[in-house]
Amino acid sequence: MHPLPHHYQVTAEAQTAGSVSVSASGLTPIASAPPAEFGGPGDQWSPETLLLAAVADCFVLSFRAVAAASKFEWTSLRCETAGKLDRAERTTRFTEIVNKVTLQIPAQDAESQGHRLLEKAESVCLVSNSLNVDVQLNANVEVSS
Repeated sequence: MHPLPHHYQVTAEAQTAGSVSVSASGLTPIASAPPAEFGGPGDQWSPETLLLAAVADCFVLSFRAVAAASKFEWTSLRCETAGKLDRAERTTRFTEIVNKVTLQIPAQDAESQGHRLLEKAESVCLVSNSLNVDVQLNANVEVSS
């Protein structure tokens, strides 16, 4: 890891109508539009879905790092992230985010360690830690057969 602080830059470009192009150096641009709930087409990434994707992705990458540091064996991880956008404190914002996580492990006796590492990943996820909303973890550890 590089020493902190790290710096990131993203560019969003748009015309008066149509998609917004979101890009960053060295990355393929993606198209973004308002979700259907805000009158958009509902068939493109939106700021809302990108935010939830960042939470889910950060959780998975955090777990991968925590598991590697602990030499923990696992076979797969699925993180389904759901968010509730509502009015709170006179502003529209996410008021709830839930990560529903399923971890597949090869050994029966490692379930409690799997739960501990999932909780550790939740606590170190820098994206979740940067948000003004509590991110909840709903974890399930399954032994692969």
